[in-house]
Amino acid sequence: QKLVRNLEASEIVAQILLARDRIGDWPGADRPDDHGMLPTADRKITNVVLMGMGEPLYNFDNVREAMEIAADGEGISLSKRRITLSTSGVVPEISRWGEEAGTMLAISLHAVTDELRNELVPINKKYPIAALMDACRNYPGLSNARRITFEYVMLKGVNDSMADAKALVRLLAGIPAKINLIPFNPWPNSRYECSDWETIETFADYVNNAGYASPVRTPRGRDILAACGQLRSESVRLRAREREAAEPTAAATGA
Repeated sequence: QKLVRNLEASEIVAQILLARDRIGDWPGADRPDDHGMLPTADRKITNVVLMGMGEPLYNFDNVREAMEIAADGEGISLSKRRITLSTSGVVPEISRWGEEAGTMLAISLHAVTDELRNELVPINKKYPIAALMDACRNYPGLSNARRITFEYVMLKGVNDSMADAKALVRLLAGIPAKINLIPFNPWPNSRYECSDWETIETFADYVNNAGYASPVRTPRGRDILAACGQLRSESVRLRAREREAAEPTAAATGA
């Protein structure tokens, strides 16, 4: 999916604020939500993950500024350990992100060989697995308390064999890590299938027994193409000039 444009820092922060507004997640909030329900004390947004709307490290400055606001005590006041940046593997920017932003890190891995990852994650052609693993091992602040999350989508007959599980464990040797196993969420005309549930559980058991937490993500939002891997826009992509022309003017809105 081609780039439309980069979000500004204010737009990224606004997504968090909008979500908090929707659930009344503010100190002393007592207004009912859209269903007439009052917010409860434990209904809070506690984590932010940067993923699903493009490659955040290609919009480095705006994303960093937004997360500075999110983590600032005078801003949204989220712990940096509650903020995770997910990248497809823009190797030169990974260390810089760790030094300048200091959040948690997640890697969209999905394969244990360059041949397959070149197909599934094309950026691998520029930054192959060996370089990516080096960047992960040298991520600033990496420790058992600050593990890297590796995201691994389960594709039937493609990357879900026991040989793949063993290769994954070998690949991550020495990296404090958690491995998120993601059942594949199909979209119309996709050429992949989700691994059988028994295969996923066997894969997860092997990885877990090797010492890595390996939760299987619960699929949600499949029916509206909003599950992991399905965040595809069907909207018309307008050029900036066309978008500005389509927006109402201040005079027309009475502003």
